[in-house]
Amino acid sequence: MSDLPLASPPPAAVRLLPEVTLRHGWAGMFNRPLSPRTASLVIALWVTLVGNVSLWSALHKLAGEGEMGRRPLLLGIAIAFMVYGATATLFSVFAGRRVFKPAMVVLLLVAGSVQHFMLAYGIVIDPGMVANVMQTNATEARDLVGLNLFGQLLLVAGPPVVWLYRLHLKPQRAWAAIWRNLLFSLVVLALTLGATLGMYRELAPLLRNHLDLRFNVNPVAPVVSALSAVTKPWRKHRMGPLVTMTAGAALGPSYALAANAARPPLFVVVVGETARADHFGLNGYARDTTPALAQRGVISFTDVHSCGTNTLHSVPCMFSPLGKAGWEGRKAETENLTDVLQASGLAVLWLDNQAGCKGVCARVPNQSTGTAFAPAAEASRTLCAEGECLDRVMLAGLDERIAGLPAERRARGVVVVMHMMGSHGPAYWRRSAPDTKRFSPECATQALAQCDHQALINVYDNSIAETDRFLAATIDWLEARRERYAPGMLYVSDHGESLGEYGMYLHGVPYAFAPEVQKHVPMVLWMDPRLAARSHTDLRCLDRRRNVALTHDNLYPSVLGVMDVASPTYKPALDAIAPCRGVG
Repeated sequence: MSDLPLASPPPAAVRLLPEVTLRHGWAGMFNRPLSPRTASLVIALWVTLVGNVSLWSALHKLAGEGEMGRRPLLLGIAIAFMVYGATATLFSVFAGRRVFKPAMVVLLLVAGSVQHFMLAYGIVIDPGMVANVMQTNATEARDLVGLNLFGQLLLVAGPPVVWLYRLHLKPQRAWAAIWRNLLFSLVVLALTLGATLGMYRELAPLLRNHLDLRFNVNPVAPVVSALSAVTKPWRKHRMGPLVTMTAGAALGPSYALAANAARPPLFVVVVGETARADHFGLNGYARDTTPALAQRGVISFTDVHSCGTNTLHSVPCMFSPLGKAGWEGRKAETENLTDVLQASGLAVLWLDNQAGCKGVCARVPNQSTGTAFAPAAEASRTLCAEGECLDRVMLAGLDERIAGLPAERRARGVVVVMHMMGSHGPAYWRRSAPDTKRFSPECATQALAQCDHQALINVYDNSIAETDRFLAATIDWLEARRERYAPGMLYVSDHGESLGEYGMYLHGVPYAFAPEVQKHVPMVLWMDPRLAARSHTDLRCLDRRRNVALTHDNLYPSVLGVMDVASPTYKPALDAIAPCRGVG
């Protein structure tokens, strides 16, 4: 034994081998110090892949149904990159060394919880859902907790939380960390926006037709929705209380004349949806998309521009007494045209075949075709399918609905507002009846960029033809009541639509940058001779003024003028009919 060599320390290189392996092997990659910015990218990748099962499932289903176009894989990769960028941008906000780990743990727990509820109950986390959660009591919350919740928490939050616990963050100087974090956030956000714009043609139809997809982005959507729900009361408070506009509203002198008492006015204001003025045959379009209106003696104003490029903006704006500039710069919400008409003593009714009146009808009687009512049941069977109705359904049972308004108001006059589904895209083929479709072949998919351009024009023009059919039917309905009323109708669309021009589809582009086709809208007036005589309107004079430049700002005073309603908010200079009133 004495001849055996004595044990000696290993060479320095051998002693360092495990440390080198630890630092530079797989284990070293997960244990070496990282900056919070780098760590946020790693966690964002994990959450994008593992915490968005609901989103990936929804996209897989849509791809199977052919709604993601011809390149579903490429579109899916683009969406994954955008989700990753949005998640990394959110996480980078908390890239400060002291707050990073606690913030990530909270966001990971939120992501795990949200994924559980989206998968278990098929919900999306929008501001309304967050508001409901905020009002949930302890008993209700207990009923929602189960083993599956803990399973999702372990899946989504478990591995990254363990990694965060073992992670060493690089020390950072405060000011250097601030500007680096800001620059990092801006770069990630810019890359995300760039990817979005690069796939705009494919993304726009998909996301417009499936708005719920944006609320599936986890945990970005829950965080944004929570901020919206929490700040909504504060934002409404900042807007100030509702400003009254009805003071001084009164019926004009025409109502005092005995000759007019027997036939009070019946005026229908039709709010169109997504109609382009240049696709109306009445305005010189090469195709005769409006043959029925051409036979009804209407006046089509050819140079009308909208207040906005989306319904949420345009509808409240066009009914406001403030005009576009005043409405967009308002400090408080105000009463609108429907309130003033009602305050004057007239009967007012709002009918909606769209996704709500955007608050305009909040204080007047209103009904929606989404709510079944007996008079329209038979029409619903022929005009409604897959939860949607053609606009002609609003005429079904209309007499009964008007009869439900106060009798003393009906005796003075009635104003009915009809909010159309019109040409709402991208599912244009659903906007016209089979016997209205005169232009073929149609683009019968929501992936508009994948359609033949002529097929896209065909399907859109068929929706305009359906609008023509509905407006003509409305005029016919009004004419059938001329022995009881002095009837009239004014139609104007809320905004236009892009049909592939400049690679753009649908609408909603910021007004300053929006193409003309999203702002140039049709406006059509029809007046029975009795209403024209009652309001002292020279229709031949109006016809000569069909090419005058008008905007949504003209709607409010023009309706007040036709109905002879006096109000301090009435602006004669904006009344499109005033120049032809009393000249005949």
